[in-house]
Amino acid sequence: MNPQENLKKLWSPSKEFIENTNLQDFISWLKQHKNLSFKDYSALWQWSTDHLEDFWSSLWEYFDIMGGHYESVLSGYEMPFFKWFEGSKLNYAEHIFRSYTDERPAIIAQREGSEAQEISWKELKEKVTALHYQLKSWGVESGDRVVAYVPNCIEATISFLAVNSLGAIWSSCSPDFGLSSVIDRFEQIQPKVLIAVDGYKYGGKTFDKTEVVLELQRSLTSVKHTLLIPYISAENPSLENCALWNDIAPTAQPFEFTRVPFDHPIWVLYSSGTTGIPKAITHSQGGILMEHFKYMTFHQNVKPGDRCFWFTTTGWMMWNYIQSALLCGGTVILYDGSPAWPKIDALWELAQELKITHLGTSAGYIVANMKEKIRLSEKYDLSALVSIGSTGSPLPPECFDYVYDHIKSDIWLTSMSGGTDVCSAFVGGIPTWPVYEGEIQGRALGCLLEAYSPEGKPVEDEVGEMVISKPMPSMPVFFWNDDNYEKYQSSYFEMYPGKWRHGDWIKITPREGIIIFGRSDATLNRGGVRIGTSEIYRAVDHIPEIKDSLIICIEKKSGDFYMPLFVVPQDNQTLTPELKKKINSTIRSHYSPRHVPDEIIAVKDVPYTISGKKTEAPVKKVLMGMDIKSAMNKDALKNPESMDFFINLSKELKED
Repeated sequence: MNPQENLKKLWSPSKEFIENTNLQDFISWLKQHKNLSFKDYSALWQWSTDHLEDFWSSLWEYFDIMGGHYESVLSGYEMPFFKWFEGSKLNYAEHIFRSYTDERPAIIAQREGSEAQEISWKELKEKVTALHYQLKSWGVESGDRVVAYVPNCIEATISFLAVNSLGAIWSSCSPDFGLSSVIDRFEQIQPKVLIAVDGYKYGGKTFDKTEVVLELQRSLTSVKHTLLIPYISAENPSLENCALWNDIAPTAQPFEFTRVPFDHPIWVLYSSGTTGIPKAITHSQGGILMEHFKYMTFHQNVKPGDRCFWFTTTGWMMWNYIQSALLCGGTVILYDGSPAWPKIDALWELAQELKITHLGTSAGYIVANMKEKIRLSEKYDLSALVSIGSTGSPLPPECFDYVYDHIKSDIWLTSMSGGTDVCSAFVGGIPTWPVYEGEIQGRALGCLLEAYSPEGKPVEDEVGEMVISKPMPSMPVFFWNDDNYEKYQSSYFEMYPGKWRHGDWIKITPREGIIIFGRSDATLNRGGVRIGTSEIYRAVDHIPEIKDSLIICIEKKSGDFYMPLFVVPQDNQTLTPELKKKINSTIRSHYSPRHVPDEIIAVKDVPYTISGKKTEAPVKKVLMGMDIKSAMNKDALKNPESMDFFINLSKELKED
């Protein structure tokens, strides 16, 4: 039987759509300039991974990278000790401003409860130039670190581009981070300048952060200058030793760009930090430039004038990612506030008002809309919308159906997965391929991703460990303060030396699509049978009485397994014996008796990282009796009070 016969195809690109994709233009370019012919995307992907150097050097030409002469495309193939485009020098921000300096909108930003604010390419360049010279007057130069405690606003983008233009290194946290979690991150990299806001708004409430800024000034002893953005107050905040954003003087001086080596750091991102001090993941100027050009152009199909949005904060890698729509001449849409205020479908109203072309959000947000049974296609005009992106966690098949049934029937749905580790996606959208229910379309160009069996062998149409077998330019150049690469190697290369193990369970389908079953380090191993957490969550998502859930499995000293399911009932529901029975029967009918939990426990909230990911691993460690401080860092959580329940439960389990 053809494996595609019983699979639900939800969308197919038209011939006209395919012909107008950037991907098709690249295929034509390869034919014309390299005499290479590819019958389909599968053949192109195979070439891109078989011939890494030819592929990435072709992108260097196709995107006309301003980097001068390079000695070699790739040297030192063994990961992580490899070098890309040695000898070249470039600057990310220079590529953004090389073509677009006119009156067209570069950024449209909307704050919760406020009117949208628009800034043209011309004005963006002027403001970036002014801040460039302000930072330069403070002695900021190539290699210095500038940190930002700012929300998703125009000032954040201006700041990043100004920092980058100098060859300095950017790092940011959103103002919803707790003080200690910000210090844990920024203190590692010894910044010279702090850029901060006096507060922010979220969910209809205003949060004053002037005291936090004051504490950051005291704690970050390397900071020589602070630039304050009056964000919630029209008056100047009562903070000393701060320059004010509005006092930055315009300048007629020419905009200069400091070109740096390909592997020179562009920014420092951080791991979640839920189980210890966050790892300071450092990416390179050239690696991010090349990877984002590739992904934005071919896998997101961004074109000049497209309006590109991803719901994110400055503390999540998707903020860094969406800035790169500017590389393609796209208009970046920024939103600062709650995606569910004053109503849960606020982002779709935003899409209607701002005529968004590409809208990105989390799988959790789509699930929440689905559970509310909102018929978005009947409420909003989404005619401008071409694609919907989803990431953060696996998108359940039912959400695929919901998107096509109740959001837009002719939309290109691009579920994607990557991470802070590469600040991009390993797998995601293929604009020339169909969308099938429950599947990510395929592997990204230049990414040799495979599923590995427990024996370390590549498998297809079987669940295995996600492994990347060849280097990508946007893999970290190092972790900050990890001189011997010990943390770096233990994070990715311990299980399969020389190969990157990402920590996800995946299956590569006969259609070359990808299904992700959840994090392998949170896998439910019950009596030797591995169960993906996403399978449990998918089943529970069918139950309207349940708002959220979290599942773990603990192996006891006796060898027995204890697998509790924690659920958050809807506001008008309680966890009755009847509801427990419904949950168990739903899980059993969708999967197997082995998936049924040993116990179902009601909780007020499920712990999430600040970037919005469930934290199964710290809960598991706490319930296994690990010391609380070594098991997790509560300040790295979005809702740290949610852990109190599990801490108390661990004491009860210990007594038992």
